[in-house]
Amino acid sequence: MNNDVESINKFVLRYNDFKTEISKVIVGQEDVIQQVLISIFCNGHCLLVGVPGLAKTLLVETIANSLGLNFKRIQFTPDLMPSDIVGAEILDEKREFRFIKGPLFSNIILADEINRTPPKTQSALLEAMQERSVTNAGDKYILDKPFFVLATQNPIEQEGTYPLPEAQLDRFMFNVLLDYPNYEEELQIVRQTTVKQDVKLNIVMSAEEIVNYQEIITKLPVTHNVLEYVVSLVSKTRPNSDKTADVVKEYIEWGAGPRASQYMLMAAKCHAAIHGKYSPDIEDVKAVAKPILRHRIVRNYKAEAEGLSVDKIIESIL
Repeated sequence: MNNDVESINKFVLRYNDFKTEISKVIVGQEDVIQQVLISIFCNGHCLLVGVPGLAKTLLVETIANSLGLNFKRIQFTPDLMPSDIVGAEILDEKREFRFIKGPLFSNIILADEINRTPPKTQSALLEAMQERSVTNAGDKYILDKPFFVLATQNPIEQEGTYPLPEAQLDRFMFNVLLDYPNYEEELQIVRQTTVKQDVKLNIVMSAEEIVNYQEIITKLPVTHNVLEYVVSLVSKTRPNSDKTADVVKEYIEWGAGPRASQYMLMAAKCHAAIHGKYSPDIEDVKAVAKPILRHRIVRNYKAEAEGLSVDKIIESIL
């Protein structure tokens, strides 16, 4: 127990060091950085939704460099095939088939514009996200630990896109919305990026340390009232549940599944840990509720007609 307490105390220091390194490159976006890091330390995946130019790609690359992890970027396009990301078998000089690993065999995968590729290729990514493995020609290949998919999506331009199926959306722990920087932040961004500068990032954690912290966070104890609050909150998003909120009956067609409850509890544990607490409370749950629920709730036609956003509905439930 004492070792676990010491580990959490050390984790808080490392997390703050991590944020300091990222701030050398990324201006603002503190909530976004926190949510991405929580998903990493909970062994989850993250969907970043924002208009072009908000440093989504730069953020992922900076995090990978600060963690000392292998990083691969995959630009998703309509002609991308599953073999382009998983790998393929080739006939070598000995006339034997040999598997050449694709870019998916890395620690952090940036799936850029994930909704621009057809479902066939999206499904190849689905196995890697869920099983941490890929299958090719009947053979199963285990991916390295840790393994995260950080995907980006443009919410404006929907022409020529393939909406992500609900099953794949559910595999993402967080749906993180990136907004425009405020005036002061944009001044700093323009000032930093229009002069020559050589920013050197220090490696804060190794892959082994990340896996170790994932295990420590999993072991954090949870009180029964927090556990009940999580399950009750997710149940209230379902139109036909006994605990359904009135706003849900009126505006929601489908609610969140059990995976939302699992992710919410894990994220609350991590949120507590980065703030130096040894057990999550209800405030930690509320802090992570929106990014976990917003892509698992389907609005009905009435909500869309009235312009009621999913976030507003979640706020009403909370």
